[in-house]
Amino acid sequence: MAHHVEDVSPGSGSRSTPRAWLPSDAPSLSLDGEWQFRLHPSHRGLAEPPAADGGWGTVTVPSHWVLGPDGVPVDAGRGRPIYTNVQYPFPVEPPFVPDENPTADHRRAFDHPGWDVERVLLRFDGVESVHQVWLNGTEVGVSTGSRLVSEFDVTAALRPGENELLVRVSQWSAASYLEDQDQWWLPGIFRSVTLLGRPVGALDDVWLQPGLVADAEGAGFRGTLLPVLQAGPAAWPVRVRVPELGVEQVFADAAALAAFEVGEVQAWTAETPRLYTVEVASSGETVTVRVGFREVRVEGDRFLVNGAPVTFRGVNRHETHPVRGRVFDEEHARADMVTMKRANVNAIRTSHYPPHPRVLDLADELGFWVIDECDLETHGFEFQGWRDNPSDDPRWTAAYLDRIERTVERDKNHPCVVIWSLGNEAGTGRNLAAMAQWVHRRDPGRPVHYEGDYTGQYTDVYSRMYPALVELEAIGSGVGPVRHTGPAEAERVRSKPFLMCEYVHAMGNGPGAIAEYDALAERYPRVHGGFVWEWRDHGLATRAADGTPFYGYGGDFGEVVHDGNFVMDGMLLPDDTPTPSVAEFAAVHTPVVLTLAGPVLGVRNRYHTADTAHLRVVAAVVSAEDGSLGEETVLDVPVLAPGASASVALPDALVDGADGGWWDVRVELADDQPWAPAGHVLGRVQAARPVRTAVRPVLPRPAALPALVTSAAPLTLGPATFDPRTGRLTRLHGLDVDGPRLELWRAPTDNDRGASFGSYEMATPEETPYGTGEAGPSSEQRWRARGLDRLVHRLLDLRADETSVVSTVRVGTANSGLSVEVRTRWQRVDGGLGCFVDVVPSTGWDCTWPRVGVRLDLPATVERAAWFGTGPAESYPDTRTAARVGRFDAGLDELSVPYSRPQETGHRSDLRHLELSGPDGVALRLRTATDTAGRLPGFTLSRHTPQQVDRAPHPHELPASDRTHLFVDAAVHGVGSRACGPDVLPQHALWPGAHQLTLVFEDLG
Repeated sequence: MAHHVEDVSPGSGSRSTPRAWLPSDAPSLSLDGEWQFRLHPSHRGLAEPPAADGGWGTVTVPSHWVLGPDGVPVDAGRGRPIYTNVQYPFPVEPPFVPDENPTADHRRAFDHPGWDVERVLLRFDGVESVHQVWLNGTEVGVSTGSRLVSEFDVTAALRPGENELLVRVSQWSAASYLEDQDQWWLPGIFRSVTLLGRPVGALDDVWLQPGLVADAEGAGFRGTLLPVLQAGPAAWPVRVRVPELGVEQVFADAAALAAFEVGEVQAWTAETPRLYTVEVASSGETVTVRVGFREVRVEGDRFLVNGAPVTFRGVNRHETHPVRGRVFDEEHARADMVTMKRANVNAIRTSHYPPHPRVLDLADELGFWVIDECDLETHGFEFQGWRDNPSDDPRWTAAYLDRIERTVERDKNHPCVVIWSLGNEAGTGRNLAAMAQWVHRRDPGRPVHYEGDYTGQYTDVYSRMYPALVELEAIGSGVGPVRHTGPAEAERVRSKPFLMCEYVHAMGNGPGAIAEYDALAERYPRVHGGFVWEWRDHGLATRAADGTPFYGYGGDFGEVVHDGNFVMDGMLLPDDTPTPSVAEFAAVHTPVVLTLAGPVLGVRNRYHTADTAHLRVVAAVVSAEDGSLGEETVLDVPVLAPGASASVALPDALVDGADGGWWDVRVELADDQPWAPAGHVLGRVQAARPVRTAVRPVLPRPAALPALVTSAAPLTLGPATFDPRTGRLTRLHGLDVDGPRLELWRAPTDNDRGASFGSYEMATPEETPYGTGEAGPSSEQRWRARGLDRLVHRLLDLRADETSVVSTVRVGTANSGLSVEVRTRWQRVDGGLGCFVDVVPSTGWDCTWPRVGVRLDLPATVERAAWFGTGPAESYPDTRTAARVGRFDAGLDELSVPYSRPQETGHRSDLRHLELSGPDGVALRLRTATDTAGRLPGFTLSRHTPQQVDRAPHPHELPASDRTHLFVDAAVHGVGSRACGPDVLPQHALWPGAHQLTLVFEDLG
């Protein structure tokens, strides 16, 4: 009856004691490849061991049986992926699971490898969920813990000649209650299966604990090494060698083990990931360990590595691929982590389970601070007030301790791992406290993290998810209340280092306010930065009924319950394309901060360890005329130690004769690095140069109005033709056009749709830092309720003469008395046709606007833009750090981001000049001017209207486009992080008000 499926114990049979995952010269045999496969609808009533009768197909190991070789097939016959964030996709009655429980038998034969060894182990690096194992008809054991290693001693069951291995995997088990992470449920043997020979005298386990001692002059470090070895009597003596340092130590037995000096070493950090290969040789086996000498400790409210405080500029990283799911591919993982390094990411939280062990090898090598998280989450119990939560149930204690033990023991040799995390969103309770106690005993050299320990009872660092800036200020400054705590508890958590294990939710267009969070981490020493949620979208490659490929999310595979596109919440799209949030993150988290005070450059080194000898600083001038970049100069900047600053005067060539424009200064790699070539930009600053020439007023607005239009004939003004019924433009420079019309709507972003936190928009000063205490309606709901997506127009007045056309239009929406009056004056000006737009709202508006601007519909042949403004990527009020002024050029499809769910995209701020072109050359040229407040408009060029984008669940469901749409916006609303985080900050919100646009459509002759 497969009682093990509903057993709360972590496993049974010949499971071996957890140990480190290490390269070894002991023999091994990979069992990856093609296996026989048979799927049952239930775990009940199955023969044990599986019968060898018919019905077998094939499957590749490692893989997930619900994923096809090229993505999710239309008719797989093997079930479907299921996405949930918090919900359990089965009834919550632990430890029971439904009878409808897909259960797969895996079978393969292999020949005895003929090893002369004492024992043979069978290792599974990852199986979801419970797996029961037979070898030659003998059950060798059962194990749980999907993202954890299981090793079985199969010595007694192995036989000469051919052997038959059978593995039965059930999708749901009691262990599934502990694996409710925000990700896809993907059953199968998804990591490697390996047969391991253990010779006589082998090393059962190896832990090399490095130490650092500052030398007497304080100019460097001397290293120590403490081997912690487990081996039988036949293994000794054991030799420990560090060939590069010419050090060798021999230990006669376990009692003789002691720390020994290895001489002068370079310390390991995320910036200087110096590794030393250490060989540990017993009589029967030699293992190699790449050791990084570093020291981790907590002093009061500071988290220190090698005596210096660490600021985490990190990301949460799931293991996910659109075709392979969680099946590991080293080339892809390395490329992924190289992209992180190039984006100034210095830290990874392994959400929410230990990654494939080679990921940590790469982190050691490339350089990342890592929070290694246990495979544990029980989030779905939140829906029932945490009733029956295993975290506080003693029946589950052994399972909790088993999971943390297997995490720590496997990964303990990695210098990149600086914090152990107990898991994620599992409430709180005795079992989590017991896990922390076990870690403190086993590895006192690394602190313990768990965000759910809100009052700091059993963890060493204080952690929060998605704190509002006001709350972060209270935590950092020590002034003000701290959520989830009373006064005494607030003092306790403030006595610990603080980090944000998740913040600024990177779902779709956004996140906003990264710069504001970084500023508080800079201001308050106890605030040690945080980890953006998250690094990449989890979209799965699939196809629509007509064969169109797309990336699926929750609900696309017929799930009974799901959490929609919440799984598409990363800084990278499923196909590895970085979204603009990557550039924004990199700009905010530059390791070397550049500032300009006039012609004086400030340079500040924010590295933890590295000086700036590997960098160069390059300066140039951006032209005030067209945004082009002038001749570049490498500045003479002194080498700065970590934490040091310097001021450098810009050279005379960049200062003399200044007449507007911008200084543009960047810091870049001077030499190739393992993760980026020379010239890779790490940070940038721009500042306006002085204007010496008086600037004449641009495009004065005449006050006199022409006569009322009474004729039904089209109106002409220079290259423009207007419809006398609506006052709208119909042709311009030979193009069929329509507009401009007021646009207040944008296709809602995921953050506009989000309502997981309260809104500043609805808050009063007495309410919480999140705005209202309740989640309340989303921005999208408030905007839609007021009809901003369905504006209608009424011409009030149209006047014209030989020099101008002036229309006045009232814009409103059904079942509402709210309105906006728009006056548009067209007038011939020097060099072109001026368009002056005044927008004045009625009284009574009680919500923000997504945007305020005008839309002009152009022929679909308009498909390229060159502009003088900010770029190269999109920018919004709270995502502008990466935007720089310059001259840019892009095709129409390059101007938008194909977010996994279509939404607002493509806005470029501070437009000065725009040239639109098609196959026949330039179609339109447009220049702008500042409004009375000195603000410039922004622009968007798109194949689709906001209303069309709003209606499409996936990019491939956008309608065929027969027009190109130009939006010129006087202002736009920020994007925030409210999909799972704080709302748009008040300073980045767009409230109804009067706005102006001044545009000139230039002559094309």
